[in-house]
Amino acid sequence: MAMKRINSMAKNWETDKGWSDKFLPEIKQILGLYLIGEPPVEEDRYRNTDLMVLKMDAVRIGCRVRRSVTERGYQTLKRHNDEFTIRAGRPSGAKTELAKVVEGWGDYFFYGFASADTLCHWTLCNLNEFRGWFTRYIATHKGEVPGIGKVNKDGSSDFKAFKFSALPRPFIVAKEWGDMYEDIVPPRDDTWMKPKAPKFEQMSMFQAPGDSYV
Repeated sequence: MAMKRINSMAKNWETDKGWSDKFLPEIKQILGLYLIGEPPVEEDRYRNTDLMVLKMDAVRIGCRVRRSVTERGYQTLKRHNDEFTIRAGRPSGAKTELAKVVEGWGDYFFYGFASADTLCHWTLCNLNEFRGWFTRYIATHKGEVPGIGKVNKDGSSDFKAFKFSALPRPFIVAKEWGDMYEDIVPPRDDTWMKPKAPKFEQMSMFQAPGDSYV
């Protein structure tokens, strides 16, 4: 029974990954617009006088693309357009996304929603800003971990959901939300971030079902 469940989870992961990977070319174009910059004028002048020179520092970017509407008709985008999720634990206790991010993994996080063939809502986030905010929250809330706890239906892992409005403004590097999702109402207080009892005690990147690396 356990082996059958594991095989089913692996098959679902492969299906979701195959679906999300088709958006990689579009994601790379977006990342290029915001993460590739021009070097100092002196470098252009003395090394390549007649060429346009672009500069890209070594960065690591985690990417996650979710279906805007699930196969069962759940309106994921409409219900969750104001938040992003990061995997926080596994039944095995293995280290996963949230702990790795807090420890310093990753520079940016691309989080998007897509219809069958098109990205329709995305946010490029600065993970250094997230780490600073996360640490400050714990320090000022008696060790409580922020975020809303959520558990996968198959029990394979649990996640933390974070509201974009709760993070400092520099956290969002770029976004394309569309008019109907542009106005996100900030929470009146931080009670929504009070942690609920997680299914798995130990917090354990972004290679959850439907996730991809760039």
